[in-house]
Amino acid sequence: MVETSAHLIDYVIPAAPVRQWVLSFPWPLRLLFARQPNTLSRCLAVIIRVIETDLIHRAGLTRASGARSGIVTLVQRFGSALNLNIHLHMAALDGVYTVSKSGKAKFHRVKAPNQTELQTLLNRVIQRVVRRLEKEGLLIPDPEQPWLDLDFHEPLDSLSAASIRYRIAIGPHSGSRTLTLHDPSFIRTDKPIKSFTADRDGFSLNAAVSCQPYQRDRLERLCRYVTRPAICLDRLTVRVDGKIQYELKNPFRNGTTHILFSPVDFLSKLAALVPRPRHNLVRYHGVFAPNAKLRKLIIPKSTKSVRGKENSKSDKTSEFEEITSQNELLAPLSWAQRLKRVFNIDITLCPLCGGTMRIISDITDPDLIQKILDHLAAQPPPIKPATADSSLSLNQQSPITR
Repeated sequence: MVETSAHLIDYVIPAAPVRQWVLSFPWPLRLLFARQPNTLSRCLAVIIRVIETDLIHRAGLTRASGARSGIVTLVQRFGSALNLNIHLHMAALDGVYTVSKSGKAKFHRVKAPNQTELQTLLNRVIQRVVRRLEKEGLLIPDPEQPWLDLDFHEPLDSLSAASIRYRIAIGPHSGSRTLTLHDPSFIRTDKPIKSFTADRDGFSLNAAVSCQPYQRDRLERLCRYVTRPAICLDRLTVRVDGKIQYELKNPFRNGTTHILFSPVDFLSKLAALVPRPRHNLVRYHGVFAPNAKLRKLIIPKSTKSVRGKENSKSDKTSEFEEITSQNELLAPLSWAQRLKRVFNIDITLCPLCGGTMRIISDITDPDLIQKILDHLAAQPPPIKPATADSSLSLNQQSPITR
């Protein structure tokens, strides 16, 4: 998934403003989507259409005019406490594209949504998702509270339900809350108001993070964040008593700093996070879709980078125009470039002198690789420098017997 972020930057997302939309679901829908990924796919199509239509209308255009936006959705299955929390991270263009009479793509930027627009958009998303689920017979309408018409009896259902509700799934303490460690100094009683966030009935929509066309570094950090793995090994330890301890990156409001699992319950949490086979977690919509007619007109065309540059407004504008006017195709990255980009390992840098090394060959034969590694692991002991007392002349050395 880490390499996916580099692919998005270099081959998918053009030099245009991008906004991240994060949509969270209530607990029952998280369990439904975990069990039936196809249902999530159909609901995702509804959600994407609602967001794209909103962008088109705020740009002052209509679908009939051919206006389309581009969205990359990453389905995240985990929360910060290794709990099952299926939610959507959508990197969407902050505007729409149209095609001019000359056949060139033209970008129409939109302003950031205000709180009223955001709440209206969330209401529309909820309405369309509920209608979709009711049409499929999965959600039974009720004046007080709609409910899911499902029987959860599969082996993974109990693991998923326990993970969603922060409960122990297996063992003598099954059903109890997951053990936690608290630090009173981190307890917060205030209720901060989140900007660009709308909440209703367990749904939450956030659109606070955005990137300008010239902020490719910021966009890459965002892509790395949404494609990160579920577990940070640096914060995972095994205690003396055998329990698995996981440190939270940011303490909870109640002061929780660490989560404790028994080894068996930890495995159950990992099992709940594993996605069903043959269901992609990265989806491309709109102009980013593989068969979209506008895709070849807007995808990045040049390897020229604008990351990390602090230019004036005029420089940024000319830079944006220069990038979007390029017609060269991107050259594929070499393995050395991929290692440096993804893992920050530069194999072309000499560790002794700091000079640049040239790659002369790559070895793929497993037997030969093992032979080289065995040789490197069995290095001879260092030779001590000779001294005047211990050194022998060539004539004083014992003859070699053959």
